[in-house]
Order: sequence, then structure tokens, then C-alpha cells
Amino acid sequence: MAGPASTLLAAGAPPRTAAHRATQDPAWLRWALIGTAIVFLGFFLFLPLVAVFAEGLAHGLRTYLASFREPDALAAIRLTLLTAGIAVPANLVFGVAAAWCITKFPFRGKSLLITLIDLPFAVSPVISGLIYVLVFGARGWFGSWFLDHNIAIIFAVPGIVLATIFVTFPFIARELIPLMQAQGSDEEMTAVTLGAGGWQIFWRVTLPNIKWGLLYGVILCNARAMGEFGAVSVVSGHIRGETNTMPLHVEILYNEYNFAAAFAVASLLALLALVTLALKTFVEWRSQQLGRT
Repeated sequence: MAGPASTLLAAGAPPRTAAHRATQDPAWLRWALIGTAIVFLGFFLFLPLVAVFAEGLAHGLRTYLASFREPDALAAIRLTLLTAGIAVPANLVFGVAAAWCITKFPFRGKSLLITLIDLPFAVSPVISGLIYVLVFGARGWFGSWFLDHNIAIIFAVPGIVLATIFVTFPFIARELIPLMQAQGSDEEMTAVTLGAGGWQIFWRVTLPNIKWGLLYGVILCNARAMGEFGAVSVVSGHIRGETNTMPLHVEILYNEYNFAAAFAVASLLALLALVTLALKTFVEWRSQQLGRT
């Protein structure tokens, strides 16, 4: 005897899959979940951003712009851009090399290498800064040698760059590894059989396939490099006009009760974050469009 399910199938009705049942939830439940998400995002994300810009512009546009013309603020902006300009290309080279090595070649210790790449995700940024103090500080393992040769690492720009590289180097590699694993090596092997060399394969086969994932990783790496606070705070020494990045400059201004300037510089960081988010969204959309073609 045929049951209700077989009767529906015989009549041409589609089976009630889990996905189909999910769309038939009561309207009040769907709207409740959507409303909860909107309230949560508005309270914890949108409202703080609005508050930062509102406080930065509270004393007028002239005061807001004057906050960026101060020598210490200009020095902090330049140092932030310099640090990101060094750390991101360095991590770009490392990330591509690590992803290429892990996905294209079998070797012992591959799991260990992947674990080491993930290490900055598990270690507190403050601990990352202390590591460099232990290695390059005045009483560190190599600190005396650098002091004898008048080379400043800790409480100087090189220490800030090294700490930023350590904190940000997983982003590009971790974005490329699963992408290159999913793509496999068939196209590279075909290029080898056609007589292509290593650089030709990379530039003409591998790079075009990973360019959007690579750009996505670069965007995330740059955002973290410009906004890093913990590791940079440990190794910088907070020297005004020399070793203060934008996040550190905001902290100093806030501690001095210079709220207008603090929120002005903080709004610039928030603006950079919004630009990064827009670029990230565009890259995701573009990669999805290419995936459908």
C-alpha cells in the first residue's frame, strides 16, 4: 500500500528535504532571528564606529584636521605606513613560497611547518613582542652584539617591523594553502610536459589561478599590520615621534585626556578598516563570479 510520500512523488511533488523544511519555518521565527542579528551588529559594531567619528568631529572639522597636522601624528602615520609597507611584501613572499612548498611537494615535516605557520594565531601578541625583547633586547641573546655594533632593534623601527611580520605572516599563507590544495597540480604537470620551466609555470599557470585569493590575503595582512597594538607596544618603547604607530599614538592621546585628537586618529584607523572591508567584499564577490564561469 502506497504511503503519503509515494503519493506525493507520484503526483510530481518534490521531496521535503532538510533545506526545504528550513524555509518553511514560521515567519515570526525568521524575523526574530534577523532582528536579533541586526540589533547585535548595530549595538556592538555600528554604534561604536559612529561614536568614534562623532567624537572625532565633536569640536569641528578644523580641530579634526588639525589633529593630523601635529608632528607626532604625522610621524605615527608615516611609521604605520612604513611598517605595513615592509611587513606585507615580506609576508607575501613567504606566504606564496610556503603555500607552494606545502601544496606542490611531499616532504617530511610538512605538518610541523603548517603548525609553525599557525603559531602566531595561538600566541598572544604581547608574548610575541616579549620574544623579540628576549632575543634582541639589551640583555637578550644577541642584544649585546647589536649594541656593540650600534644597531638598534628593540625600541626602534626594526623591532616594530619584526614584531609586525611575526604577528601577520600566517594570513597570506593560510589563505593560499587550502586554495592551492583544492586546485591540485594537474595544470602545472601539463605545463611541465609541454616544456615550461619553473618560473614560467608560476607566472602563467599558478599565479593567475590564485591571484584573487592572494589579493584577499594581502588585504587581511595589511589590515592587521596597520592595526597591530600588542606586539608593537612591547618593542616600541613609546618614543614620541619615533616609535609610535597610529594605535600607540591613540593610546597616548587618550591617556593624556586629549580626546578630540585621540578619536580623530582613531577614526582614521576605522576609515582604513572600512576601506579594507570594502576591498575584501569586492574580492570575495569577484572570486565568486569567476567561480561560476
